[in-house]
Amino acid sequence: MIYKGVSDCTENLSRIPYMTQICHQPTPKQMHHSFPVLTPEEAAGLINHLQTVGFSGFTPAGAAKVIPRAIASHAEEQHVLGNPFQIGVITGASTGQSLDGALARAEAVLWRTPYQSNADLRNLINRGGTRFFDMHLSLVQQYIRYGYLGKIDWAVIEVCDVTEDGEIVLTTSVGVSPTLLNCAENILLEINRRHSPLLRGFHDIYEPADPPHRREIPIYHASDRIGKQTIRIDPRKIRGVVFNDEDDEARGFKPCDEVTRKIGENVAELLASELRLGRLPSEFLPIQSGVGNIANAVLQVMGEHPDIPPFEMYSEVLQDSVIDLMMEGKIKFASATSLSLSPEKMKFFNDNINFFRSRVVLRPQEISNSPEIARRLGVISINTAIEVDIFGNINSTHVMGKKIMNGIGGSGDFTRSAYFSVFACPSMAKKGAISTIVPHCSHMDHSEHSVQAVVTEQGFAVLRCMDPTSRAREIIEKCSHPDYQKDLMHYFESSTDCYTPQTFALAFAMHQQFVETGSMHGVDWERLALMGKQ
Repeated sequence: MIYKGVSDCTENLSRIPYMTQICHQPTPKQMHHSFPVLTPEEAAGLINHLQTVGFSGFTPAGAAKVIPRAIASHAEEQHVLGNPFQIGVITGASTGQSLDGALARAEAVLWRTPYQSNADLRNLINRGGTRFFDMHLSLVQQYIRYGYLGKIDWAVIEVCDVTEDGEIVLTTSVGVSPTLLNCAENILLEINRRHSPLLRGFHDIYEPADPPHRREIPIYHASDRIGKQTIRIDPRKIRGVVFNDEDDEARGFKPCDEVTRKIGENVAELLASELRLGRLPSEFLPIQSGVGNIANAVLQVMGEHPDIPPFEMYSEVLQDSVIDLMMEGKIKFASATSLSLSPEKMKFFNDNINFFRSRVVLRPQEISNSPEIARRLGVISINTAIEVDIFGNINSTHVMGKKIMNGIGGSGDFTRSAYFSVFACPSMAKKGAISTIVPHCSHMDHSEHSVQAVVTEQGFAVLRCMDPTSRAREIIEKCSHPDYQKDLMHYFESSTDCYTPQTFALAFAMHQQFVETGSMHGVDWERLALMGKQ
């Protein structure tokens, strides 16, 4: 069977209802240039052991689905036969169950980069079943182009349209797909009929030149467009197309509970206080927000605060709350690399696609996450932390310093270059067994030099222009949970005769207490202090 692009056989798409904007498959005689239509199993059979495969997706949005599942099944069949089968996997960021989950369960992942959030893949990584290397998301595309990741044998990319001359329209994310399509030796396309070809026009595809020829990225407002709506590639690289009729695997968000609601209120009040003090411009600045329930809740509450004016976003991911705030007029424009919506919000987006056309743009992640642009626009970055130490260092990636959770994602891209950098987290985790405010981070992703404010449900601490002792007091008093304040002060007061009050023997006492007892409560500070002096 041969495939002809949707845009070649429909006219006036705006008049055709969503989900019926797919033309019938033409007969071979209608074709001049054509792409083979493959089953997922046929596509998977083209990929060999030890090859490197780049997949579309940034969160489950726009992630390839049916081909990776078929690759996983092929791997399982090979393993039963006693044959090795593993591939190197590159994506934009995390993906969904059909990609990261299926491949991990099949033990088909030789190595993986960058960010991931799948429980099966996480377990595989932490038990040494695959090699995972974390990196800043803004670097992935240029690492591919520089050759740091080796030859890209295959790109497996979800699209909503492709023409015979190789013009491609992506779906709900851009991520690293443009670079994969340009650099891969072979291409397989998943044509997802769940996504309307009316997504054409939402993407702004731009790749900077590499050094020594790189110029400035000419974005001066969040709404600036500098690239093309589509990606054009050599059609001879397309080895086949596979049809997909599945929604993105994005999950819905939990309703705000008491803690996430209070964190959101504290972030909103922090920003409102910065406005009142004249430390933020009166017209406000673009917001970058991380991924997940806390980030979604923070934006939701920000939209309710009477002192925060309508704002723009220059971020990685647009979540459900962005759609609601855009409809309410609280968000004027949003730039990202991924439209990561729950199924209900995605349907709403499609039903109102013309409303969002002038308000949303999706860019490659080296542009959406560009530190250059974040610094120029004056982005306010709001990200989440696993733990924060009393001096303002942040651990975003590791549990107890040893096990990877998800990865650094784009938090570093924005934090170092932000006009105002904020980290938010609950003050406790594991039903109170863990204090997220600790004497010393068990792993550090963002240093005190880049972190301007910390927020928990207890309050917020603004850390700019403070020495280590002042930062420690501010974080303990305003952000830590009362159940752990005494422990943190014990540590802080154990060594006050130096610039940064640190005691090696006690720095990880709370972590060690958790490892031994299952709770950070009950550290015997006096005994440990005596042992440290021996």
